[in-house]
Amino acid sequence: MPKITVLPHAEFCPEGKVIENAASGSTVCDVLLENDIDIDHACEKSCACTTCHVIIRQGFDSLTEPTELEEDLLDQAWGLEADSRLSCQAVVADADLVVEIPKYTINHAREH
Repeated sequence: MPKITVLPHAEFCPEGKVIENAASGSTVCDVLLENDIDIDHACEKSCACTTCHVIIRQGFDSLTEPTELEEDLLDQAWGLEADSRLSCQAVVADADLVVEIPKYTINHAREH
């Protein structure tokens, strides 16, 4: 089972976190949520927004290919990079990942 290293993020994961034994076949979003990293997911993981945008710093090529819809949505994400993905669509395979949660999202009114 792969390991996911989450880089520090001031709101969601201030000290960073290493998630051992992430379940292959799960989405990055689900793995983060299951491990108490409350990443935004305003559309309830239906690939209809960009609030769960992450940057995959290591292991990008091991993830499932993005759909055309995901790529179109990513064009609207704050801080888009070549290794950006919507965490609700990026399915974990067998490789370790290093994930960065961007500082901002387009979700101006986050519900707690």
